[in-house]
Amino acid sequence: MLVLALPALLVILLLVVLPVGWLAWQSVYHNGFTLENYRRIWSEDIYWRSFALTFQISLLVTLFALLLGYPIAYAASIAPRRWAIVILALVVLPFWTSVLVRAYAWLALLQRTGVINQLLRQFGVIDEPLPLVHNTFGTVVATLHILLPFMVLPLYATMQQIPRDLMQAGASLGAGPMLTFWRIFLPLSLPGVLAGSTLVFVLALGFYITPELLGGGRTIMISMLVSRNVELYDQWGAASAIGVVLLVAVGAIFFAVSRFIPLDRVLGQK
Repeated sequence: MLVLALPALLVILLLVVLPVGWLAWQSVYHNGFTLENYRRIWSEDIYWRSFALTFQISLLVTLFALLLGYPIAYAASIAPRRWAIVILALVVLPFWTSVLVRAYAWLALLQRTGVINQLLRQFGVIDEPLPLVHNTFGTVVATLHILLPFMVLPLYATMQQIPRDLMQAGASLGAGPMLTFWRIFLPLSLPGVLAGSTLVFVLALGFYITPELLGGGRTIMISMLVSRNVELYDQWGAASAIGVVLLVAVGAIFFAVSRFIPLDRVLGQK
């Protein structure tokens, strides 16, 4: 069995273990052992603000993705098969387009001379263009659009496994559609809610291209701090320390979620 598993183990070693080990080593070694890079994270405001903003944006994206994704997944789960295929196809259709292209598309839509501001001015809704980009709002909107499928698909997979006989049993006992949904369907769909929310939140934590373009340099997330430390200041140790802290945070999130549902549910393997 070890011989059979050896190729996979070598791939994991080369692509996961060694890079992560190099990352950790870079964060604590610079002309000798040092914890200066971690001390800087805990003591300088720029790091605290970036971490706080990153978690704030990730929470907002996760919340809105759940509010938008749950009705879509529910509609797909109760629709006839051909309509369910159409709904899911529309959900995954953005995957065919590059993230960079979608980010620039939102930039064209939301900028001061963009389509949305122009339409609002033509209809007399506003007198001056609204600041829809180069801020948190634009970053949340574009990130939400990109990550929404990661909420819909786990929700749909969970909803598909809910026996429809339970809904019929609730109706036969006198419960209306709303009561049946709140007392039966919603609790049984919570594993999908948790799986989708975890995926969206973790992916949003590491987003780079979208906040870089839509944030306009004013919305500085963790990934942008890593980029600036490497590209502008040539501080590989500081960038590695940020990466290690983010990796530990993501690991803690997955560990906490695994106490409620198996990780293979979160990763879409079931």
